[in-house]
Amino acid sequence: MLLAALLVLAVIVAAPLDLERQMLFTAACMAAALLLRRHANRLAILAMIVMSVIASLRYMYWRLTSSLGFESLLDMLFGYGLVLAELYALLVLLLGYLQTAWPLQRKPYPLPADQRLWPSVDVYIPTYNEPLDIIKLTAFAAQAIDWPKDKLNVYVLDDGRRDEFREFCAAAGIGYIVRPDNFHAKAGNLNHALKLTGGDYIAIFDADHVPTRSFLQVGMGWFLKDPKLAMLQTPHFFFSPDPFEKNLETFRSVPNEGELFYGLVQDGNDLWNATFFCGSCAIIKRGPLEEVGGIAVETVTEDAHTALKLNRLGYNTAYLALPQAAGLATESLSGHIGQRIRWARGMAQIFRTDNPLLGKGLKLGQRLCYLNAMLHFFYGLPRLVFLTAPLAYLFFGAQIFQAEALLIMAYALPHILIASVTNSTIQGRFRHSFWNEVYESVLAWYIMRPVLLAMVNPKLGKFNVTAKGGVIDKSYFDWKMARPYIVVLLLNLLGVLVGLFKLGFDAEASASTLLINLTWTLYNIVISAASVAVAAEARQIRGEPRVYAELPATLGLADGKTVVCRTKDFSQSGVGLELPEGAVVARGERVLVSLFRDREESVFPATVVFSQGHVLGLNFCELNLEQQRELTGMTFSRADTWAATWGQGAVDTPLGALAEVSSIGWRGIRLLSRATLVELVGQLRALSFHLRSTPRNS
Repeated sequence: MLLAALLVLAVIVAAPLDLERQMLFTAACMAAALLLRRHANRLAILAMIVMSVIASLRYMYWRLTSSLGFESLLDMLFGYGLVLAELYALLVLLLGYLQTAWPLQRKPYPLPADQRLWPSVDVYIPTYNEPLDIIKLTAFAAQAIDWPKDKLNVYVLDDGRRDEFREFCAAAGIGYIVRPDNFHAKAGNLNHALKLTGGDYIAIFDADHVPTRSFLQVGMGWFLKDPKLAMLQTPHFFFSPDPFEKNLETFRSVPNEGELFYGLVQDGNDLWNATFFCGSCAIIKRGPLEEVGGIAVETVTEDAHTALKLNRLGYNTAYLALPQAAGLATESLSGHIGQRIRWARGMAQIFRTDNPLLGKGLKLGQRLCYLNAMLHFFYGLPRLVFLTAPLAYLFFGAQIFQAEALLIMAYALPHILIASVTNSTIQGRFRHSFWNEVYESVLAWYIMRPVLLAMVNPKLGKFNVTAKGGVIDKSYFDWKMARPYIVVLLLNLLGVLVGLFKLGFDAEASASTLLINLTWTLYNIVISAASVAVAAEARQIRGEPRVYAELPATLGLADGKTVVCRTKDFSQSGVGLELPEGAVVARGERVLVSLFRDREESVFPATVVFSQGHVLGLNFCELNLEQQRELTGMTFSRADTWAATWGQGAVDTPLGALAEVSSIGWRGIRLLSRATLVELVGQLRALSFHLRSTPRNS
């Protein structure tokens, strides 16, 4: 049946059609895709994927057999460059369908009622340069995990070797482990702790990832069901906005860069037994981990490499798409780019030194899932090619397609449109259309070089720690980070001017070819302008981001009265409350705030620092360690805090997303114009001051 299906596919892909019949084929495919989108069950999605694959393979077959008759060296240079970028994009598209066509959607597996059968767990919290307040929150939440206390041990692994951390751990009853050096960075830190502890399982949380109370009870059951299971990963969920969400003001309204991976891709990997370990919010079985030599140290993405090693030995990995921890996203664009550079370099190192297509132990599905994860980070050069390809014709007259304009449209449009509609249907809850181009365009220039260097020499580069918990005192435009996108934006704007001039005054130019390239260039302007908008860093004065959540609360006033209310948000140091109509509390008043979870109540002293209408802002008074532990249990480590917002955003509509990205692009042009004006005024003032202060010759 498979051979017959492949034969039919080959016939359909290679069938020659004239322009009219190809246009009819395009119209029929688009109509069918839009009809199937309205009934997006699993069978309909599979049908859409088949149609998209046919349309894309037809385009690429036509592209390779009918559009490459280049007549000059310039045409060949630009033409073959674009073809290679298109082949890369097609391969990633096909592998992406393989990963996301049928997410496993694993559910928690119940633990045995007899807690004596539950295994012992060591919780590792590795840290290097994070502030103590961040570590406190994670450590208190780890202690609050619902698990037999004689089988749960929490350890802070301090590669910064700081006295205040040692003192805190001693006072809070938390294990504290240091080592004499920082060899192999985080991987070395974890491996050192592995030698000094003895739990059956290890739960790992980055310093800023706060686990919920239910983390182990939700995830551990699968290990007891499957003796070959070596690692279970849960999503990385963030309660603070990343630079895209903060600077573009899209927090919780547009899925962030990582939601597609944790919302859909990992769930799809789970079907193929190819779940990646992501370094945090995961449980690993000690025996298999020791069997592979501990956490991998050969690359800077030690987490994914460790999962690959476990799979090679025949162990299973699993993914549970249920947020059971939450952390801090990177605050600045430069920090975000630095983190992605490390990921890209590490994946290229694995591709170079432990290629999943080679070696023993992996099944075909596992090899292809790992391959796609690694190929993803090679998008830097292809993305830059797509952002500049139409300029080859507009500036130099290079014919990168040796075919009629209408024929190009007839083959390219179904490839692009059906793939867009299909991916929107599959990914709609976790990725909105066109945002992928924005994310990749921002990062393309920066990840391209380290990826290429890692392919040449995998030992180049070092592990860099992603800073978390900082503040941005004032808004500013990050000229250094934005420079590549500004160049691309200006080139495309110039390309539009040149194209319009040729359209109006060059009688020899093909109007249809010019219109196709101008449309492509206008789209590139939207994407590059949106990328520029990300570089306008918004002010962030809170070192402790607030979590927006409505929880039951009461307010005890100084006169003995009690007000029943609800929280609007909370942080480690304060809480926002919404009072009932008629209740008034003055600023500066000392109060007692009661927070509830089920039938438990905890009371915290606080001072009113903001009072307007029925909204209060409170700062907690000096809380002792026990009160801090109780506060964490009542807020950050609640099992229902994060799951309620997971994948609950607006579902994607391609036209709506295009309008949204276009609006962001227009905003980027305005921000760039304003920043340029401010910069010029500053330079003129500096020059004027210099001229006034320079003594004149007599």
